[in-house]
Amino acid sequence: MSEFIIALHALVFLMHAGESKSSEELSTNLCTNPVRIRKVMAKCKKYGIVTTKAGVNGGYMVADKGESINLKHIYDAVSVPIIESKWHSGDLDSDCAICSGMAQYVDELFFKMNEECVKMLETIKLCDVEERLGQIKELRL
Repeated sequence: MSEFIIALHALVFLMHAGESKSSEELSTNLCTNPVRIRKVMAKCKKYGIVTTKAGVNGGYMVADKGESINLKHIYDAVSVPIIESKWHSGDLDSDCAICSGMAQYVDELFFKMNEECVKMLETIKLCDVEERLGQIKELRL
């Protein structure tokens, strides 16, 4: 999930800046390591939602103005589930229906929750996120 957050933050920042930014510049704004930025941005580039420019003034740029990029595109680019559990309770070999079935039930539940989240992500564009961040900033003033 952290890759989704990194990609979202970086893409909104790039869209807002309106110019290319290096991984070092992005890492300063995102408060994370430039190596992590490059790893995530490589996935975004492969998916086609960012472009790169080489050279002294090079860096990453949003592939368009953010009006056609929705959060599902970012989700698809980084390929990480929104909701997941790395641990399961219970024991498949138990005679108890609760103990032996809970892991499968939770997996099914999380799968359905992810499907619903993805549907919602499809309705939110980068420009919507930028607009909301502006509103949040105004509330803090």
